[in-house]
Amino acid sequence: MVERILLASPRGYCAGVDRAVETVERAIESFGAPVYVRKQIVHNLHVVRDLEKKGAVFVEELEEMPEGATVILSAHGVAPEVYRSARARRLRAVDATCPLVTKVHLEARRFAREGYHIVLIGHEGHEEVVGTMGEAPASITLIGAPEEAERLELPASARVAYLSQTTLSVDETNEVIEVLRRRFPAIAGPRGEDICYATQNRQQAVKALASRADLVLVIGSVNSSNSRRLAEVARARGARAHLVDDETQIDPAWLEGVTLVGITSGASAPERLVERVLGWFRARGVSGVEEVRVVEEDVHFALPRELPEGASARGPGG
Repeated sequence: MVERILLASPRGYCAGVDRAVETVERAIESFGAPVYVRKQIVHNLHVVRDLEKKGAVFVEELEEMPEGATVILSAHGVAPEVYRSARARRLRAVDATCPLVTKVHLEARRFAREGYHIVLIGHEGHEEVVGTMGEAPASITLIGAPEEAERLELPASARVAYLSQTTLSVDETNEVIEVLRRRFPAIAGPRGEDICYATQNRQQAVKALASRADLVLVIGSVNSSNSRRLAEVARARGARAHLVDDETQIDPAWLEGVTLVGITSGASAPERLVERVLGWFRARGVSGVEEVRVVEEDVHFALPRELPEGASARGPGG
């Protein structure tokens, strides 16, 4: 029987997600509905549905919206060709790309300009990876695992650099980097770590949960890379772990023989979903909740300059 909940801190919204969601809300207030959003603004079904109710229309490509409309570009970043297409269709584009993703884009441009071949560590097809590769498609090779780094073949004369997707497992990414550095001793890296502060902090917090809990529940959508990584990190530390969108996906059978349950949420999951999951356990007689805090976060980002003056960010998002 479950006796206590261990609640990870930090968890949930990062500054980039908070900024992206608020960007959509402020755009609707400033420009009026509908405001179009290319792709999911962040990878969470609940967030998308909430913004749809407020007047956001989510589309896959710019061609699905009328010329002259307002479009928000998602937090994951886009390739330069998307900006060109927006200008050609006379769209009012508001760029909600997370500043930490923008940093990776700028690094890709710099390395390509300086003649490097870039090894990008990431997951094929992820929106962030697609956007980054679009910065220098002829100069980037994508890999996702140490085995791929071992097999990588590049010209002996190539100047090599590496970058990474911001939402990867810190431990797994370091394994890939170790292989790259062994195989290409002169390889150049980013000026600062690419994996974002929030991803690292949430992974540290879930490690602390997994060392104590019998079961870890990660609140987040299945298409959220950082949420999936949290579940993987928990499993790698020996805990059973499940990814759930909300309390309706909890299987009571998972709780058999479990006394301590760890709960965390991905960087795109709003805190209200954590409260709903906690409410699910309280309704079943579990009253004890212990917060497991590993670090304080105080990061926040200004809203995009395309929004009218006077709009300002609310601050960090938990």
